[in-house]
Amino acid sequence: DGKTYLAPMFYSPCGLFYNAGLLKEKGWEVPTTWDEMWELGDKAAAEGISLFTYPTTGYFDAFFYALMYSAGGPEFFEKATHYEEGIWDTPEAQTCFDIVSKLATYTNPITPAQANDQDFTQNQQLVLDNKAIFMPNGTWIVGEMAEAPRADGFEWGMTALPAVSEGGDRYSYTWFEQCWIPAGAENQDAAKQFIAFLYSDTACQIFAESGAIQPVLGIADTLEGDNKLFYSIYDNGAKAAMGNFAAFTAVPGLEVRTAFFDPVNSLVSGSMTEEQWIDGVKSASDQMRANIIE
Repeated sequence: DGKTYLAPMFYSPCGLFYNAGLLKEKGWEVPTTWDEMWELGDKAAAEGISLFTYPTTGYFDAFFYALMYSAGGPEFFEKATHYEEGIWDTPEAQTCFDIVSKLATYTNPITPAQANDQDFTQNQQLVLDNKAIFMPNGTWIVGEMAEAPRADGFEWGMTALPAVSEGGDRYSYTWFEQCWIPAGAENQDAAKQFIAFLYSDTACQIFAESGAIQPVLGIADTLEGDNKLFYSIYDNGAKAAMGNFAAFTAVPGLEVRTAFFDPVNSLVSGSMTEEQWIDGVKSASDQMRANIIE
């Protein structure tokens, strides 16, 4: 019928990762709203601990997507990621800009200097050393930092982004892989049987042994250790954020990351204001809208 259908195959939740042992030791609760996040930031600062760090600005994609969902729901996300005219002047957009800008003031100041492809693990190390509490990341972080030293009592924790207001929705972005059957495939019936098998308990177990987790009901109950915590995030009240910015015809110097996320380094260092960041986003968004691939 001319439509393409993709079966969700593997997923990898993203969120804020932290040392659960540190919070237990200090008697601090995991924030469920941004107001609670700022309160925790003030408490931590009094003890010489930064609230936040990030590996590189590239990690703000999943963070910002979840934030947009939290601020305005799927409808706002859809309009924003398709560069609708005037979308960045809305209250929902301003909420997103304000939160990121305020978070920049709570970010460990060494972060921008290490936020590159060579030194990003040093920013991740800040969390392991209790020099920063939260960082945006994905489930791969455990393996990536498996051999790294860490504070006594360190224990991985993961949480969805806080709600914008009390009782609001909390979101965790997830990366998805898909499978499909080409329309011109010769053995479509066999292919359908094979896809059905891919969701069986047997296949789920085989995939899980290699670290590939499928979006199957109750899958978290079959996992152990850190994976049980990470992949049960949607069983514990978080909603799944999915999607990304719409593709546009290549324009020299125009990229989503450089317009939306790279300026966070400058927000943290103080070399850029929130308004300058917003102006850059609006200008880039106008060009992206003019060149969007429908």
